[in-house]
Amino acid sequence: MELKHVIPNMERTFGRLEYAGEGKVEQRRINGRMTTVSRSYNLYSDIQRADDIEVIIPQEAGEKNYEPEDVVNLINPRITAEGYKIGDRGFTNYILHADDMVKA
Repeated sequence: MELKHVIPNMERTFGRLEYAGEGKVEQRRINGRMTTVSRSYNLYSDIQRADDIEVIIPQEAGEKNYEPEDVVNLINPRITAEGYKIGDRGFTNYILHADDMVKA
């Protein structure tokens, strides 16, 4: 059985999420034109203090322009894992995806 993603319990895992700003825009060349595929946004969590949280939202959801520290909710959140190695050591990046992000 292949593990495609994990559905987090948002309240217990991240607590309250606040908008912290835009991240990266992923673009690809489709039919000879550069097209935006997804956007990432930085979020603050009142539980996860170690690092900021980055969420990736598909282009279909549109661009999000919230004020810093606006409380947001994620629609259909899921976490994927991406493994890589450096030398003889293995590492894992956990990536948070959502279908949309809305003000709470």
